[in-house]
Amino acid sequence: MVIKSKYLIQLHKLINIEDLPLLPSEVRTDFQKYQQILSLNPYQTYEIPSHNLSGKLVNCRALEIDQNQVVYRLVYRVYEVPAPKRILILSFAEHDLAYAKAKERK
Repeated sequence: MVIKSKYLIQLHKLINIEDLPLLPSEVRTDFQKYQQILSLNPYQTYEIPSHNLSGKLVNCRALEIDQNQVVYRLVYRVYEVPAPKRILILSFAEHDLAYAKAKERK
């Protein structure tokens, strides 16, 4: 049975240029998995914790990714309207850097 994505995934233009090259290969490899999870339901992200953000990143969410004792965040915004429903991934980096980049890119 094929599960159909409910949300279109869009990447900020700097994700592939600035974020992914700085990540360890195992984290980069998992990026496709994270996109698939978000495309199904960006609010219930299965085994990967996520939370709403506040302050300058209000209306954004973050996936909480811990790998090899390093904390990463994938920061994204969900757009329910206009159709199609979509997710804009703003940043993907170590904890503090991910939030700083997302604030600049929002």
